[in-house]
Amino acid sequence: MSNPPPVAGAPVRVALVGTGAIADNVHLPALRSLGPAVRVEAAMDVDAGRLAAVAARWDIAATYEDLDLLLKEVRPDLAIICSPPAVHREQVVAVLESGAWAWCEKPPVLSLAEYDDLAAAESDGGPYAAIVFQHRFGSGARHARRLLDEGLLGRPLVAHCQTTWFRDDAYYAVPWRGRWETEGAGPAMGLGIHQIDLFLHLLGPWSHVTAFAGRLARDVRTDDVTTAAVRFQSGALATVVNSSVSPRQVSYLRIDCEAATVELDHLYGYGDDDWTYTPAPGTPPEQVEAWLPAVPGEPSSHRSQLAALLADLRSGRRPSTSGGSGRDALEFITAMYKSALTGRTVTRGSIGPGDPFYSAVNGGMELP
Repeated sequence: MSNPPPVAGAPVRVALVGTGAIADNVHLPALRSLGPAVRVEAAMDVDAGRLAAVAARWDIAATYEDLDLLLKEVRPDLAIICSPPAVHREQVVAVLESGAWAWCEKPPVLSLAEYDDLAAAESDGGPYAAIVFQHRFGSGARHARRLLDEGLLGRPLVAHCQTTWFRDDAYYAVPWRGRWETEGAGPAMGLGIHQIDLFLHLLGPWSHVTAFAGRLARDVRTDDVTTAAVRFQSGALATVVNSSVSPRQVSYLRIDCEAATVELDHLYGYGDDDWTYTPAPGTPPEQVEAWLPAVPGEPSSHRSQLAALLADLRSGRRPSTSGGSGRDALEFITAMYKSALTGRTVTRGSIGPGDPFYSAVNGGMELP
């Protein structure tokens, strides 16, 4: 059962679990930007020196090296999980069982089985476990989703999703990176999952995927490049590329519809200006005019998603990146790796209990 929601006007009480770079550089600035709507009550980390430094920098009064003790003594409304992915399942389940909501960084967990453990620990009306998928929450994505849902761009026909970034050997020197058992998979999981989530959010359910994965340039146990061909239930055909070896970095989406091409070209976050709509020849000007956003909006950011999550928490409403919707990107990525490692096309919904890929994204297999 969820802890009672904050009374009207009272701040949401937050605990930070993990005080590494994503917490220090992204989550804490987002929390601070919301002013009195939130209050960071406590932080937890197994690295005592890092914990003390972050707590001092952000004026966090209570610090813990044990999560269970934090949850018992502080009883936060929301815990933000910023720890390495190998401990996400254990920590999120502990948070939910304490009655607090959880907001978990990517990769959310290491397998579909672990994700389903999170879902089983939720309760109707909360607490819920939401995943950090901030790219859904920019105004550009909301606008594109509305145009697609209402058929104003025509049917989607062809699409492309690309996360081609550059990560050197020093990046992979962090012990948990580049290993199946601690990061879950390669760049599709650790880097491209945000773009893949937005891709699926815009295009809807996929039906089949055929993929390849390779360890081409980095000293890792996983891969450093994946590519895939995808068929969507709508009939649209798409390609997906994820890389950690690409010197010119870009995050890119393209959806070719009957009446227009929609493109998003950015790197780690977008604004409205990063979206473009190219009309098909002969498209009436009044139809093109209807595609323009009415007013300037907000960029994709942790702050935007956090504000929506706080509203969900106060109302006891399931967050949009929890449950089945939060699972979609992980299922797609798992299917990509199953296809790449087995050499077979994988169907959506086919990976379940009893399948080795349900318990591990690589199904216990290794790349040659």
